[in-house]
Amino acid sequence: MLRVRAARRPRAVLAALPVLVVMLVLQVAGALAAGPALADQVRGSQRQVMRTLDVAAAWRITRGAGVKVAVLDSGVDPRHHDLAGSVLTGPDLTVGANPRGVAPLRLHGTYMASLIAGHGHGPGHSDGVIGVAPAAKVLSVRVILEDDEPGFHAFNSEARFENVVARGIRYAVDHGAGVINMSISKDQPTRQERAAIKYAISKGVVLVAAAGNDGAGRKDGPYSYPASLPGVISVAAADRGMHKASFSNRNSLVLLAAPGVDIFGAGPGDQYWVGRGTSQATALVSGVAALIKAKYPKMSPALVAQALTTGATRRPSRGYDPGMGFGVVNAARSLAEAARLARHRHTAYGAGVQDADLPMSPDADAAASPLPPVQVVRRDTGMITVYGGLALAATACAGASLTVVIVLVRRSRRSREHREHDEPQEPQPGGRQRAPT
Repeated sequence: MLRVRAARRPRAVLAALPVLVVMLVLQVAGALAAGPALADQVRGSQRQVMRTLDVAAAWRITRGAGVKVAVLDSGVDPRHHDLAGSVLTGPDLTVGANPRGVAPLRLHGTYMASLIAGHGHGPGHSDGVIGVAPAAKVLSVRVILEDDEPGFHAFNSEARFENVVARGIRYAVDHGAGVINMSISKDQPTRQERAAIKYAISKGVVLVAAAGNDGAGRKDGPYSYPASLPGVISVAAADRGMHKASFSNRNSLVLLAAPGVDIFGAGPGDQYWVGRGTSQATALVSGVAALIKAKYPKMSPALVAQALTTGATRRPSRGYDPGMGFGVVNAARSLAEAARLARHRHTAYGAGVQDADLPMSPDADAAASPLPPVQVVRRDTGMITVYGGLALAATACAGASLTVVIVLVRRSRRSREHREHDEPQEPQPGGRQRAPT
C-alpha cells in the first residue's frame, strides 16, 4: 500500500492532504474480468455517502450540466475514464518548483475532481466513481505540489509562489467558473488572496474551501485559510456517525460539514483511492454548490451559501456548532431552498456602495483601476487640548461650587437647630409643671 502523508508547510500553500491508501487499481489494459468487479466495488462503497447527501432526489432536478467547477489543487488527470471529456486543463502556476522534466503527480487534484464531477464509465456509466454533479465540467488549475514531489520544499519556501492561489482564483473567474473548490489550507492569507476572493464574489462565483485537518486534540481552532476569509464557505468533515471527525478543525467560521471519512475517489492512471479529510468534505459541498449554480446560474454566492446552510440536516441542537457549522450538507434540501431564494436579489446598491470590480489593492495579478483618493480630515490638536482643558476646568469649578452649596446648606441647618434648642419652652395650657429640684 502506498501512503501519502499530510505535511505541515511553514509558509506558502498547504494541501489539506489526508492519509490516502491505494485500495483499488484499474489499469487501462487490465484484465477484462477483474475491471468491472473492482469498479462495482467502488460504486457500492460510495452508496452510503450519496445517500447521506440525498443526491438521487437532487438529480431529478439537475445533474450539474452547464456549470464549470474550478479545482485549485495539484492537477487533474484528464484521461481517467471516470473523468474523460469533463476536464479542462488550465495553467500550472507551480512551474519552476519541480526540476525540469518532472511530471506532476496530480493525485490529490484528481481525487477531488472525481468527487465533484466523476461520471463513471462502462455500460450506463454504472462503474467507477460518480460525483455529486456528474454532468458538470472541471477546470483544473495547479496551485500546489504533492508533498513527495521533488520541488515541494522550493514551492513552500520561495516568495515567487506566495500568491499562486490568488492568481488561480482570478484565472478561474475569468474563464467561466461558477464554483471554485479549494481543498487546500494554510496558516495566513495574503492581501492578494483577499482581493482575489472579493473579485470572485463580485462576479457571482461561489468559493468553497477546507476548514483544515489540525483539530485533533484541540477544543477549539485553529483557523485556516482561505476557508476563514469572508465570503468563503468553510467546510468541516463529519465521521461515519455524522459527528465532527476528530481531525477536523473547530472554529467559529465553519459554515457546514460533509462526510469526510472513508471516502472513495479516483486517482491518476485509472486508480481508485479511499481516504479521509476536510478535503473530501469540501469537494462534496462544491458538488452540491455546482448543482445549485447549474439550476440557478445567476444566484449570488451569499444566497447559495444560505441555501446550503438552511438545507442542511443533522443540525446542532443550538442551531450552530463550531465543529459542524449549521449541519451536514444535503443536496435535495439545498436545491429546494435555492428554489425559494431564487426570486430574491442579494446585491448591494445605492449611494456609497463601492464598485466591486475595483481591486482592494493594486497587484501584479489585476489590471488595477485607480481608487478614489482617501479623504483625510486634519484636526488642530492644539485647539483640542485648549478646549479639553477648559472643559476640565469648568467641570472642576462646577464640582467646587456644588461642594460649597452643600456645606452652606448643612451649616444653615445646624444653626437653626441650635437656636431652636436654646429657646425656652412655653408651658402648655392645662399641663402640669414640676418644681425645680
